[in-house]
Amino acid sequence: MAGDDARTAVEEVGIKGEFKRSAGVHRNVVCASGKYPPAAGRYHLYVALACPWAAGCLTLLYTKGLEDTIGVSVVHPTWAATRPGVDEHCGWHFKAPGDAAVANPAGHGSVECDDALVPDTVNGCATIRDLYDLGKDTGGKYSTPVLWDKQTSTIVSNESLDILRSLDSAFDEFAKQPEARLFPADESLAKELDELNETLVYPKVNNGVYRCGFARTQEAYDAAVRDLFGALDTLEEHLSTRRYLGGDTFTWLDMRLFHTLVRFDPVYITYFKTNQKRLVDYPNLLGYTRELYQMPALKRSINMRHIKAHYFTSHPVLNTFGIVPIYDGPDLEAPHGREKVGGCGSK
Repeated sequence: MAGDDARTAVEEVGIKGEFKRSAGVHRNVVCASGKYPPAAGRYHLYVALACPWAAGCLTLLYTKGLEDTIGVSVVHPTWAATRPGVDEHCGWHFKAPGDAAVANPAGHGSVECDDALVPDTVNGCATIRDLYDLGKDTGGKYSTPVLWDKQTSTIVSNESLDILRSLDSAFDEFAKQPEARLFPADESLAKELDELNETLVYPKVNNGVYRCGFARTQEAYDAAVRDLFGALDTLEEHLSTRRYLGGDTFTWLDMRLFHTLVRFDPVYITYFKTNQKRLVDYPNLLGYTRELYQMPALKRSINMRHIKAHYFTSHPVLNTFGIVPIYDGPDLEAPHGREKVGGCGSK
C-alpha cells in the first residue's frame, strides 16, 4: 500500500468542505452457502470501543451470546502513527493492559493502557493498518470494525451493517441466545426500518454528527447542523408515541441510533459543535437512551473512558493538546419511564 493512499475520516472532505464518508470496500457476509460459512473459532472481530459502528457489532455479539464462537481484539482509543518515518497516517493500534500510557499524535496528553484492551492474538499485528495490509486491502482506509477470517487470512467485511447481519442469524447453531433477533422477519417492518435508516437515522444522525464535526467550511457545517437537529426533532416526536423506532419491538436500528445518542452529550456537543440542543433537552430521546443503556448487551458495549479518550485525543487538528473534558453525559441509570409509551415492549 503506497503511503499517499492512507487516509482517515478526518481527510474525507468534498469540494465545499463537507465531510464525505467513503463506504467500506470489504462487503462479504457469513452464510452457509457462501465463501465464508459459519464455524466456531474461525472468525475474529476487531473493534474500537470508542467507535459507534464497532460498538454496535459488539452489542449484537453479546445479544446473541457469541463470545465463545468469535474472538475479539480491542484497540487503544488514541490514534498513533502507523508508519513512522514513512507517512503521516495515524490510526488504531494495539496495546496490552499495563503498557506505557499513550500520548496523542502531537505528543500531548497521556491515555493509559487499561484492562479493556485486547491485543491482536490472531495475527500479531501492531496496528489495524497492518491487519488491512495482511488482508491485501486496496482501499487505504483502516477503519473498525473488521470481521476477519482466520482460515483464509482475509477480511470478510469492514462494513458494520454487513457484520451485524452475519451475527444476527448466521451463527445460531453456536449462539447461547439463538432466538435473539435484531433484524425482524416481518417484511413490512423490515422495509419501514430500512427507509427510516436511509432517509433519517444514518445520513442525518449517525453520520450527521460527523458531518458537523469534520466540516471544513461554515456552509458545510451549517447544512449538517440543520439536518441533524431537524432529524432529532423528528425522532423526538416519533418516539412520543412509539417505544422503539419500529413500534413495540427493539431492533438493529434502535441499537444504531443509541450508539450515537449515548455519545452525544459527553462528546459531540463539544467536540463536533452539535450544541444547538443537548440530549437532555429531548425528553423522549433521553428516556429512550436510558432504557436502551439499561439493556445488558448495550450497557456492556459502552466504555465511556475509551469513547472520550478517542475523540478528544486522536485528532490534533481539532484538539491540539488532547484535553479530555470532565462531563460524562446524563445519568443513564435513572428511571427511563418508557413503559408508558406505545405498547408494553420489553425491557
